Amino acid sequence: MTTLPDIRVGTGFDVHAFDEGSPLRLAGIDWPGEVGLSGHSDGDAVCHAVVDALLAAAGLGDIGGLVGVDEPGTKDAASTGFVRLALALLAENGFRPVNVSVQIVGNRPKFAPRRAEAQRVMTELVGAPVSLSATTSDGLGFTGRGEGIAAIATALIARSA
Repeated sequence: MTTLPDIRVGTGFDVHAFDEGSPLRLAGIDWPGEVGLSGHSDGDAVCHAVVDALLAAAGLGDIGGLVGVDEPGTKDAASTGFVRLALALLAENGFRPVNVSVQIVGNRPKFAPRRAEAQRVMTELVGAPVSLSATTSDGLGFTGRGEGIAAIATALIARSA
């Protein structure tokens, strides 16, 4: 009898309002000329959702338990560092990412022209394929009114060999 690998799935969600005084960092890349996102860190909703999805899949909590907003070291921090921390915690607990999928919901920035670049950056960061897609909410809710961005991530992880 063949033993199947221990595979788990997790979901993460994050949302940030636009902040005229901040630069935009989304999916690990800078978006010059675009309005940024509010947050204690850089507000990268994609990275935050990925962290939550990875941690949820392993049963290791969420981003708030990993890095708190009351920690001075996280003020204006690059959220790619939070992804690295989550990956290290997964490895310590015997897991590795298999793939991650992220859906971005918002009216801006126009994501399609930079999708390949963002996927490459996120894939290199996670060490497994990351697929990114984007949609609008047809004018409904805070994203439809252009007030912010939401990101929903699904992560597949496996026990390390």
